[in-house]
Amino acid sequence: MAAKAAAIGCRAHSGWAALVIVAGTVDAPKILERRRIVIADPKIPGSKQPYHAAEKLPFQQAEQLVARCTERSQALARQELRAAVEQARSSGHEVAGCGVLLASGRPLPDLAATLASHALIHTAEGELFRNVIAEASREMNVPVTGVKERELLARAYAALGKSDTELQRYLQERGRELGPPWTQDEKYATLAAWLALAATSGE
Repeated sequence: MAAKAAAIGCRAHSGWAALVIVAGTVDAPKILERRRIVIADPKIPGSKQPYHAAEKLPFQQAEQLVARCTERSQALARQELRAAVEQARSSGHEVAGCGVLLASGRPLPDLAATLASHALIHTAEGELFRNVIAEASREMNVPVTGVKERELLARAYAALGKSDTELQRYLQERGRELGPPWTQDEKYATLAAWLALAATSGE
């Protein structure tokens, strides 16, 4: 029997992300898993906010810290996504896409300029953890569906053919079924996964 399609959705924060796996029909997917994944190495001081940790360091040390934290976060993201893919596979599903929630998408300057601006430091932190998830997915040949968070609901209405009432009802029902935690993180990760599932099905 051929494996059924599934998709992963992630909403990243500093050092962690909410991960949801959905599968089934695009019209009404079921949730196979939802959990929090760790994508910062607790053994490295400052790894949850490496740009903040690097801000006051001499530049060479700052470069080294950011590079080291990024490398470890990449490895952890790879490990977590591989585990999610294997979990889906064990239940007869093949992960065919990964939805990642994005920020505004403004390009960052070089590291020196980034560290000189506290606002850019915050932006860089977010970009780091979103990027390691997306890169880990691509390394496993799982297509990435990037969705700007501010456009998420509009994208969902258009791509899924659902009204706001229908989407909210679906999310409320899943929350009752699964129990806590069922915060905006899990809800948004679910919608991102749902969009990725729709993208893989061509709908």
